[in-house]
Amino acid sequence: MTFWIIIGSLALGVGGVLALALLRGRKGAIPPAAYDLQVYRDQLKEVDRDLARGVIAEADAERVRTEVSRRVLAADANLRAQQAADGRTTGGNAIVALALIAVMLGGSVALYARLGAPGYGDLPLEARIAASEQARTERASQSEAEARAPARPPVPEASADYLALMEKLRQTVKDRPGDLRGLRLLVRNEAALGNITAAYTAQAKVIEVKGPEATADDHALMADLMIAAAGGYVSTEAEAALRMALQRDPDHPTSRYYLGSFLMQVDRPDAAFRTWEQLLRESPPDAPWVAPIRNQIEEVAWRAGVKYELPQPVRGPSAEDVEAAGEMNAEDRDQMIRGMVQNLSDRLASDGGSPEEWARLIAAYGVLGEVDQARAIWTEAQQVFAGKAEALAQVRSGAEQAGVAE
Repeated sequence: MTFWIIIGSLALGVGGVLALALLRGRKGAIPPAAYDLQVYRDQLKEVDRDLARGVIAEADAERVRTEVSRRVLAADANLRAQQAADGRTTGGNAIVALALIAVMLGGSVALYARLGAPGYGDLPLEARIAASEQARTERASQSEAEARAPARPPVPEASADYLALMEKLRQTVKDRPGDLRGLRLLVRNEAALGNITAAYTAQAKVIEVKGPEATADDHALMADLMIAAAGGYVSTEAEAALRMALQRDPDHPTSRYYLGSFLMQVDRPDAAFRTWEQLLRESPPDAPWVAPIRNQIEEVAWRAGVKYELPQPVRGPSAEDVEAAGEMNAEDRDQMIRGMVQNLSDRLASDGGSPEEWARLIAAYGVLGEVDQARAIWTEAQQVFAGKAEALAQVRSGAEQAGVAE
């Protein structure tokens, strides 16, 4: 309510100032007809003084008085007409002033109704962060999330032979709980049957058996299955699995994608945008998480208060492009390849890209014979992917093709 009182007061205050200016007009200014009338009266007095001094004759003085008096009557008529028009203008200005105040009030309400959040209290940054932390600590458990998750689409019915084999597999795993191969088979097949809860239960045993040797992929698969079982909800247990995966590999893409989803669910679009935007830049266009990120990231950016334009995917020359270029003459082929390479280079320089794209760019410069440029890109890529061994290995393959790998 306080907000509306402030907004209403401001709108009334601004509208009142503008209305006052309209109503007052040019108050205090002398109308032209009144100025002319004063001049003519002064001329009549001047004629009387000239006659008293003997400067002009009586006949001339009478003739001048007649002419000036005629002008006085005309000026007086003009003055009355101007005063009547000013009265009408003041009435019109009053109507305009009232309309202006109404527009100020109505426009303020309409603008806030469109851009604001009527009915909500103030949400300063500290309060939002505190609310997010509270939402994080009060997350539903995995069992609670599964209980309220929507029903999953039915999976195709399995054959009787397949189901019989599954029963044998379950019994074998039960008899040999430390059998990693059997556990992995159980995880995969339970998931294929739609038994997602059984699948992540088996995956938990895989992690338990592997102990400290459990990889980021192991924990990420655990989180993936839990999130699927909960209908996309990231429970406290699923978050813990994601954190374990990222602890082992901070660049793990699947975990980073699900972390962005979790951050959105606890009302942290700012952190979600940073997570997804970096992942999108570093991922190849055909990565499975790229499409869902591209479908959501603009809205996430808007909620985070970030002005963001989704970049269009740009690729370098592929094998198909090279084959098509073989049918061109030398000049056209060279021009086409250089144009595609330049587009990719510009995109990587401004927006970054995946290790695969960096490798492709370096290799392309090698094919074009621009070894110095290939070496410069390779040097830059080593800085971009410093500390990321797997990504750097991909880029190195392109540098080796170009003959610039150290």
